[in-house]
Amino acid sequence: MAFKHTLAAALILFLAVCGAISSARAETFKIVGFGDSLTAGFGLGPGQGFTDRLQAALKAKGHDVAVANAGVSGDTTSGGLARLDWSVPDGTRLVILELGANDMLRGVSPDIAEKNLDAMLAKLKQRKIAVLLAGMRAAPNLGTGYQQAFDAIYPGLAAKYDVPLYPFFLDGVASHPDLQLEDGLHPNSKGVEVIVERILPTVEKAIAADGGA
Repeated sequence: MAFKHTLAAALILFLAVCGAISSARAETFKIVGFGDSLTAGFGLGPGQGFTDRLQAALKAKGHDVAVANAGVSGDTTSGGLARLDWSVPDGTRLVILELGANDMLRGVSPDIAEKNLDAMLAKLKQRKIAVLLAGMRAAPNLGTGYQQAFDAIYPGLAAKYDVPLYPFFLDGVASHPDLQLEDGLHPNSKGVEVIVERILPTVEKAIAADGGA
């Protein structure tokens, strides 16, 4: 009789553990797009922004994900650092960190932008939240010295914190007027689709590296 009770208890424990594992695996993978107007969806209609289109693309590939939009138009790396803690809620599995364009457009020292991005990466690492770093590139009219220093920020930090890097967030869209709004800076809806298509494999790799969705 005692053996039967022990066997039953072991079976119940096994089923409980299996249920917990199954529940954990079934939990929606939460992603936060943390950036400026490029993430926020400046000038675009409902459902046309980067985070909405990325979520749709990931779900179409079979991923159970929720992609939150924590983009703020006009935000700099300083502003991002100031709001990071409350903009990225507990339970977030992956942050797509896209900041620096406004620093560059304002001619902010690359050293300041790097210091702020470094601090954000350190905070997220401390919270055990995975990061995909989305790079930006300086405009040529800022001079060779500034351009080289700014462009080096992202690969340097990606190596330092061992996080995946998408080298240029606007890859395939910059210098393509048909994929931009009239301001020549922000992607239109077609441009967003190009960004999502190109960054998608990198996002999928980041999801898989953190346990999948």
